[in-house]
Amino acid sequence: MITTRRELLWLAPVAAAATLVRLSPIACAQGYPARPVRLIVGFTPGGPTDILARLMAQWLSERLGQSFVIENRPGAGSNIGTEAVVSSAPDGYTLLVISTSAAISATYYSKLSFNLVRDLAPVAGIVRVPMVMVVNPSVPAMTVPEFITYARENPGKINMASVGNGTTPHMAGELFKLMADVDMLHVPYRGGAPALTDVIGGRAQVLFEGMPSVIEHVRAGKLRALAVTTAARSPVLPQLPTVGEFLPGYEASVWFGIAAPRGTAADIIERLNAEMNAGIADSGLAARLGDLGGAVLPGSAAEFGALIREETEKWSKLVRAANLRPE
Repeated sequence: MITTRRELLWLAPVAAAATLVRLSPIACAQGYPARPVRLIVGFTPGGPTDILARLMAQWLSERLGQSFVIENRPGAGSNIGTEAVVSSAPDGYTLLVISTSAAISATYYSKLSFNLVRDLAPVAGIVRVPMVMVVNPSVPAMTVPEFITYARENPGKINMASVGNGTTPHMAGELFKLMADVDMLHVPYRGGAPALTDVIGGRAQVLFEGMPSVIEHVRAGKLRALAVTTAARSPVLPQLPTVGEFLPGYEASVWFGIAAPRGTAADIIERLNAEMNAGIADSGLAARLGDLGGAVLPGSAAEFGALIREETEKWSKLVRAANLRPE
């Protein structure tokens, strides 16, 4: 029992501080965001990650009443951008636009200063985009099984282009090589445009690349599409089979989402998750995401975290099995 006025005055600020500590997460949620938020993109402007980031930034800015500003930090398979977020204060004002590339780079690049799964807090998924396995029309294969036969008859003679070492298209091709038991020469390029140019020109024969980049070339007859890389067929090209229909278990897609530094308050993550889920459910934004040939990724932060863990483990197995390292 408090028996003196001195004891009461001494305990009052202690009780107030304890109440403040208990209420601080709630106060944080109610006042967030109070200033502009940075969205870190680990790639140069103009690419698919950057485009998706700007779509989501516009939505979040309108919904939350503060600017969500894109900051491009390209390099090292998106690791430079990831490191910038991991080392930031976990206050909700620095977020990462994360993609399949980060899950691949977690193992592909050695001696990283962070652990992707441990040091990031998942917020929400955005969309999953299929890649398309395309060949130059001179390749005598109309289907995936015919291509596998052709590749086995010509070991080491087929040039497999990619948009760069360690990229998702590169890994999609390496996974195909491993599962189909074929020997193809990987030829990395500095981006999608030169890779496409050489496949169209016949200097390379096969390429795994995002649907938005190749679809018009396929429709124009400059490339022949053999399959999509997702587990299910794409509504954009429903007649095209999946690689997995011929190689059971094959799946390689480009997914995108947002993550925050580890330790970010759960209520901030929950608010961002709710707004992002509302965004991908909005008919206007969903239609723009659909233009990329993708399927939206609704769900909780925990569900997105499970996807990141699964993908990191999946690609780490391939990197080790194929002994892949940066060149």
